[in-house]
Amino acid sequence: MLVDDESITQTNREYFGKNRPTDVISFRYEPIPGEADEFTGDLLINVDRAVKEGTARGKLDYELALYIAHGFDHLTGAEDDTPEKHKKMRATETAWLRAAHAKGLLAPLLNQPTET
Repeated sequence: MLVDDESITQTNREYFGKNRPTDVISFRYEPIPGEADEFTGDLLINVDRAVKEGTARGKLDYELALYIAHGFDHLTGAEDDTPEKHKKMRATETAWLRAAHAKGLLAPLLNQPTET
């Protein structure tokens, strides 16, 4: 779901006790016994933040794609609660975005953000 600063702040406050906007929130749901073999999930992508950060970096499409990749990375179970884990997640996400670019799905990866 694409949301704005206000909506993601409300969700961040309600579920995580953080009264501030963030770039992406993911909710991972375990498989329902007897119905599915794989997990499902929801992603909330903060478009306001993507526009602000992407415009500042001159790469709006990359910023939005990065937020989506970051959310999916969380859905796979990855965590970024330490600098080491954050670095590992960013490497995975960057690899996914490079693959998307190689397939013509994303513009060249110039001015890549280093933090979200």
